[in-house]
Amino acid sequence: MPGTKCYLSTRISGFVNIMKKLEETLESFLDYLSIERGLAQNTIISYKYDLIKYITFLKKKKISSFNQTNKVLINNFFVYLRGKSLEINSISRNLVAVKMFYRFLLMEGFIKEDATSLIEFPRVSKRLPHVLSLREINLLLDEANFKGKFGLRDQAVLELFYATGLRVSELIYLKINDLNMENRMLKCLGKGSKERIIPFGNKAYQSLNLYLDRSRPKLVKNPDENTLFLNNRGGRISRQGIFYLVKLYAQKARIEKKVTPHTLRHTLATHLLENGADLRSVQEMLGHSDISTTQIYTHVSRKWVSEEYYRAFPRT
Repeated sequence: MPGTKCYLSTRISGFVNIMKKLEETLESFLDYLSIERGLAQNTIISYKYDLIKYITFLKKKKISSFNQTNKVLINNFFVYLRGKSLEINSISRNLVAVKMFYRFLLMEGFIKEDATSLIEFPRVSKRLPHVLSLREINLLLDEANFKGKFGLRDQAVLELFYATGLRVSELIYLKINDLNMENRMLKCLGKGSKERIIPFGNKAYQSLNLYLDRSRPKLVKNPDENTLFLNNRGGRISRQGIFYLVKLYAQKARIEKKVTPHTLRHTLATHLLENGADLRSVQEMLGHSDISTTQIYTHVSRKWVSEEYYRAFPRT
């Protein structure tokens, strides 16, 4: 019937406008995180996906304004997340996103009171990071693994990951002029646009030399391209490409553990501390703003502690 069609059309139009308004508010928040807070792009993307879940939940509850939300509704959202069989760490991350979002809404005058102010964080279990043994690292970085068109590039990538503990986002944005081959150091831009200088060892130096001399000239298409690691089209290698190649070489080495770029970062930190490196130096190298983040690696292995004890204890 014409009247029914008109009614449905009006409701659908009204719903679309409501969702558009909610999503526009979300975009304002993401701009705030980027411009005013200076958060890393990957962090902003995580907040975006978490908050899209929340807005979708509000849509199902027919909520048209954030002013219509309350503590009960937000608690129901986390009940909904638990019903999705999410781990407590993922639920906690969602809570952080929603809390930050509501602080922004209050600050900007979108809401009259913060409905999340009295909500407590779920208790998060601290997980020790997965690391590789020295034997497994040697299997992964065995020269015999790196063959074919991209072998030298992939070897340089993996050697540099293990030698420096770089994050994926830091590695893919490295430029050739960020390398100081003579002093075996590199410059990288980390979280919060903080620059740091990181040394690298002889193996990484050798593999980088081979890549720059024999492999990269074959990959580069634009002579003005300054990105260090290139894909087969001559552009910057992607995050997905990096994750794929790390997984590929872990399978080649027959390592049964799950291996990601971050595994190599964890492994470097653990191996350095096992061999007596200073905690503050490791913190600086990894670019941790808080030393408590670095301290988790001291729980992974206590071998170096006992060795130092028996070396230094005077009563034998």
